Amino acid sequence: MKTGVIIARFQTPYLHEGHKDLIKQVQEKHNKLIIVLGVSPVAGSCKNPYDFHTREKMIKKECNEVIVLPLSDHPNDKTWSENLDKLLSSAFPSEQFALYGSRDSFIPYYNGRFTTVELPEHGEYNATELRKKYADKVFDSNDFRAGILYAYHNQYKKVYATVDVAVFRNHKTEILLGKKAINHQWRLIGGFSDPEDDSFEIAAKRELMEEAGMLETGPMHYETSVKIDDWRYRSESDKIITTLFSCDFQYGTPKAQDDIMDLAWFPVKGISQMIEQGAISEEHIPMMEFLERKYQQPELLEA
Repeated sequence: MKTGVIIARFQTPYLHEGHKDLIKQVQEKHNKLIIVLGVSPVAGSCKNPYDFHTREKMIKKECNEVIVLPLSDHPNDKTWSENLDKLLSSAFPSEQFALYGSRDSFIPYYNGRFTTVELPEHGEYNATELRKKYADKVFDSNDFRAGILYAYHNQYKKVYATVDVAVFRNHKTEILLGKKAINHQWRLIGGFSDPEDDSFEIAAKRELMEEAGMLETGPMHYETSVKIDDWRYRSESDKIITTLFSCDFQYGTPKAQDDIMDLAWFPVKGISQMIEQGAISEEHIPMMEFLERKYQQPELLEA
C-alpha cells in the first residue's frame, strides 16, 4: 500500500479545521502519513513567519504519529520535483507514495514520478488572513515573549539599503545640504530605499523630491557606497550601507520638507572647515570627505 504524503506549508499559528480535515482524509486512505513542509530561503518574513521546527512541533502536538520532513524551496520546478522524489525515496527506499494537495497547492508545479491526488478545499480557511488576524495581537505570557526572542535571533543579519544625494551647482563648486531637527548638523539629502523603488537611482530621485521639493536636476551618477555609522544601529548586528549619487542642479527652489528643517548651499572647498567646526553630521563625514577630494581635483572637473 502506498504511503500518503501531504505537501504543504502550514504557515499558521495553529492547525485550523481545514488542516485537520486534510490530514484526516489522507489518514483514512493510508496506514502511514508523511507531511513535507516547504522551507523558504528567507529566515522569517510576513509570508513565512514560522521555521520548520516550529511548524513540526505544532503538527506533532496534534498528530504525534505523523512523520514531518523539510523540503527547501527551489526556483526551478523540475529541480524541486527531483528533490522531493529524492527526499521521499532516500527516507523510505522500499515504499511508493501518493502526494496530496489542493487545487492551488504544489500539484501544477510538480513533474516528478509519483502519483498526485487533488483534494477539495475544506471550508473558507485562508492562511494569509489567519496570519493577519494574529499579526498585531500581544499576549501577556512568557511563551509569547520567548517567541519574539526566538524569531529575532533566528533571522539573518540584515543590511539596510539607503541612498544619499550630492546636488551640485555652479560647475560642482557648491553642494546642497540639509539639516534635521534631531542634531542640527548639516548632512546630505537621502534616506532608506523603499521595496517599491525599481532602482537605487529612482530611490535617490524620490528622496530628493521628498526632502528638497520639486527640483529639476540632471541624471543621477553613482559615486560610491559606504557603511554608515548610524547611532540607531551602532549596538545592533544589523547595519546600514548607503549608495551615494550626485546630480547637477538645473532649476527650482529648494524647499525643506519631510524631516528636513533647513536647506542651504555650501562651497565644496569649505567642506574640511565645516567638518573641523563640527558642522557636518558625523555619519556623513566619510562621504563628504570623498566628495571634497574628488571635486577639488581640477582634472576631474574639466572631464
